[in-house]
Amino acid sequence: MKTIEITGVPREERGKKYAKRLRREGMVPCILYGGKEQTHFSSDNRSFKGLIFTPDFHGVSLTVGDKKFDAVLREVQYHPVTDEILHVDFMELFEDKKVAVRIPVKLVGQSAGVGEGGQLIQKARKLVVKALPKDFPDYIEIKLDDLMIGDSVQVGDLNISDLEFLDADNVVIVRIKAPKSMEELEAEIAADLADRVETTGEAEGAAEGEAEGAEGEGEGETEGEDGEKKDGEGDESGGDKKDGGE
Repeated sequence: MKTIEITGVPREERGKKYAKRLRREGMVPCILYGGKEQTHFSSDNRSFKGLIFTPDFHGVSLTVGDKKFDAVLREVQYHPVTDEILHVDFMELFEDKKVAVRIPVKLVGQSAGVGEGGQLIQKARKLVVKALPKDFPDYIEIKLDDLMIGDSVQVGDLNISDLEFLDADNVVIVRIKAPKSMEELEAEIAADLADRVETTGEAEGAAEGEAEGAEGEGEGETEGEDGEKKDGEGDESGGDKKDGGE
């Protein structure tokens, strides 16, 4: 198991206002649990790139103040619009205690079935396993070479020492689907053409509406200018000009 080092700053304050202030400063609120007590801290958001945006599983060597912990990433909360990291949960690890973690799946080799025109479908990208920390793999390797059209690999087909798979045995990880029939291809082409026609029609309608609206706005502006000019001529005493802004 690969390990990434992350340094955190202990935090005593809680609440949304404090969390927002931390994020403005480029820090991410975090929590470590699983041990005797929870540890609240914050860490630089740049320190998570090698942990979150990676295809492999990683452990974490966590330093908070003068304390050190072995941990794994448990959950990440993101902003729904910007994908900014809002909060990170870690779980503390112990050498003699098995825990459940999600390990990524890595496909290796070339399927003979794909070479014959089949389609490779990956149904599961991560699997839940239970093991001691020392037995966590970087990924779970699935070999494709012997897979023919119609074949699949399920969780029950895997036998890796020191790993207990918690997903159901009948969960499909990857399968080789038969080539599409002419009827399926024709149906897909027809559906695609229908979508394009509908999209083109909506775009043309929107363009016509915008053109009509622009013409109406132009006429209104001309009338307004004439009206203002006449008012100005009739008012000999003049008046204060109102700003259109705030």
